[in-house]
Amino acid sequence: MRIVGIILIVLGALGLLYGGFSYTRRRDTVQLGPMSATIKQRERVPIPPILSGIALAAGVGLLLVGRRKRG
Repeated sequence: MRIVGIILIVLGALGLLYGGFSYTRRRDTVQLGPMSATIKQRERVPIPPILSGIALAAGVGLLLVGRRKRG
C-alpha cells in the first residue's frame, strides 16, 4: 500500500503542476501511388485539477493508513 500511496502522490503533484500531457500523433493524409504525405499533429490531454487533488489526497491517506496498521 505504501508504494501505491507514493505513486498516487507523485501523479497527483505532477497533474497539478503540468495540468496534463501531450503527445505527437502521425496521420497519413494523402497517398498517391508510392508517395504519401504525413502530418504530425500534437495532441494535448488535460487533467482536471480536482482529479489531481483526489489522487494526491488518496496517496496521503494510503500512507497514513499503512503507517497506522504497522504501528
